[in-house]
Amino acid sequence: GAEGDWKTAALLRAMKVMSAGLAGGTSFMEDYTYHFGPDGAKVLGAHMLEICPSIAAARPSLEIHPLGIGGKEDPVRLVFDSQTGPALNASVIDLGTRYRLIVNTVEVVETEAPLPKLPVARALWRVQPNFQEGVAAWILAGGAHHTGFSLSLTAEHMEDFANIAGIEYLLIDENSSLREIKKELKWNELYYHMAAAF
Repeated sequence: GAEGDWKTAALLRAMKVMSAGLAGGTSFMEDYTYHFGPDGAKVLGAHMLEICPSIAAARPSLEIHPLGIGGKEDPVRLVFDSQTGPALNASVIDLGTRYRLIVNTVEVVETEAPLPKLPVARALWRVQPNFQEGVAAWILAGGAHHTGFSLSLTAEHMEDFANIAGIEYLLIDENSSLREIKKELKWNELYYHMAAAF
């Protein structure tokens, strides 16, 4: 995984297997930056080399651009925009005594302008239920900035995976509220603490 992120690499492998044969595509992803536009805030996901072309909206372009960091040769990279539509981001975190799988459903939209200064693979999405609550819930749950991103899988797929793996599952979707997410995190903490005693 990028920057040695083995947990996201392992999660992505599982997501790739689960999504085999489904339309859409599944990829490593990173929350690159926030976009605060007049029509609402969005998240721009991007990474230089690790984004899979299975999510590309059109044929990727193979390009070389100056790297400018690390004293390395300029890398060849694929440049493309993601397909649009319903998608999800998933993050698995280590809480010491258990793992938590956090899933946030999103709506991928077209980029609003060309991005010549960001010659990498990228996706622009709206967070559910909305930017403020979705991002706050993600942070409170411990979600990472690296994720498994999928236009193929649904929250139900991910919940099934968490149940099979025997790990905690937290969904942030269009029906979520920050108040309820806070309660669920507390309930989950109590449940797993008590379950460990039996």
